[in-house]
Amino acid sequence: MSQTSFDIQQAAVIGAGTMGRGIVMCLANAGVSVQWVDTNPQMLEQALATVAETYAHNVRQGRIDQAEADARLARVSAAADYAEIRNADLVIEAVYENLELKQKIFRELDGLLKPQALLASNTSALDIDAIAAATKRPEQVLGLHFFSPAHIMKLLEIVRGAQTSQAALDAALILGKRLGKVSVVSGNCHGFIGNRMLHPYVLEARKILLEGAYPQKVDAALQAFGFAMGPFRMYDVVGIDLEWRARELAGKGQDAPEIQVDNRLCEMGRFGQKSGNGYYHYEPGSRQAEHDPEVDALVLRVSEGLGFQRREIGPEEILERCLLALVNEGAKILQEGIAESAHDIDLVYLNGYGFPADKGGPMAWADQQGLADIHQRLLALETRQGDQWKPARLIGELAAQGKGFADR
Repeated sequence: MSQTSFDIQQAAVIGAGTMGRGIVMCLANAGVSVQWVDTNPQMLEQALATVAETYAHNVRQGRIDQAEADARLARVSAAADYAEIRNADLVIEAVYENLELKQKIFRELDGLLKPQALLASNTSALDIDAIAAATKRPEQVLGLHFFSPAHIMKLLEIVRGAQTSQAALDAALILGKRLGKVSVVSGNCHGFIGNRMLHPYVLEARKILLEGAYPQKVDAALQAFGFAMGPFRMYDVVGIDLEWRARELAGKGQDAPEIQVDNRLCEMGRFGQKSGNGYYHYEPGSRQAEHDPEVDALVLRVSEGLGFQRREIGPEEILERCLLALVNEGAKILQEGIAESAHDIDLVYLNGYGFPADKGGPMAWADQQGLADIHQRLLALETRQGDQWKPARLIGELAAQGKGFADR
C-alpha cells in the first residue's frame, strides 16, 4: 500500500482484562477516542465501571478535575462486536497470551477493517510475524507491548515485524509520544528486549534459591543494589500463577527444577499479592511483603528433594550472577540487531523493570565496569557453571578493542 502516513484519531481495544483497562485509559487520557470490545459483556461492563471509578478516585485525589474526568470517560465507548469498530484507525488486541486466539482475532479484523487501519498486539513475548501472517496486511501489523499498569508505567515496546512498514512504525512512535510513553523499537524475537533479558535473570535467581539462598535474601541483595524490587517480590506483584497457568495450558515445561518452588506455591493457592500469600505474606488490604518462614521451609524441602547440597550464598554472588545474566543477554540482543542501541536496552530496563536510575541501565553499568572485566567474569562463571555463561561474541570483540557497548 502506498499510504505514506497513518492518522490515528479513532482507536479500538480488544479485551477487558487488566491490560485492556490500562490501555483504554492511556488512550482516553491522551485525548484519543476508543471503542472497547470483549466477548464477555459482563466483563466489559465491570471494566467500564472500574475505569469510571479510577477517574473518580483521581478527582478525589485532586489529580484531575471533574470536567477532565468526564471528558476522558466520554472518549470511551463499548462496542458489541468487531463490525462496530470497522472505522477504527488502530486496533490494539489485549487478550491472553495464546497465539491461535490472537491469529483468529487478527484474521477476523483484517476482513472487516478499512484498508488503512493499523493492527497491533499487546503480546509480551509471542511472534509478531506469526500474528501478522494471519492477515493480508502484514506491513500494517506491529507489537505495542504496554507494561502493567499500562496507564501508569512509562515504557512502551514497539515491536517491528519482518514486514512492518516504516510508516506504521512512525505512526506508533508518534502515538507513543502522544501517550507520554518512553517508546523503544524492538525487533521480533521471543520476549522482545525486556522479557527476553528478564528470563536468564530470574532463572539465576531461582537457581540460587535451590543452591542455598532464600527469597528474602535474593531480593534484599538486588534491592540494596538499587532495584525497585527483587525478582521474588516482582513475581508476587505480577502473579506467580501467570507462567504456571501458561505452562499448564501448553501441557509442557512443568518439569524444570528451577520452577518447582513456583509450582508448589501455585498448587497451594499462593499466587502472590492478590491472594494474600506468594513468596511473601500480605496482611489483608496491605501490599507490604512480609517474610514467611513457611516459604523458606518449602524452598528447603524442594531443593533437598531435588538433591541439591545447599551452601551459604552471599549478596556478592547473587548480584554477580543476576546482573551478568542480564548483560550477557543484552549483548546478544545487540549483536542480533533486535535493539538498535545499548541506550535503547537501558531505557527498557530503567522504565519498565525498575533498574536503578543512578546506574544508568544494565549496559551502561557494564560499560562502567569495563567490558574486559565483564568478559573475564563471564569466562570464570562459564568455567564454574557451564555453557550457559559463554560470553556473547560482541562482549569479546568490544573488550579486545577497548570499547564499550555505548561505542557501537
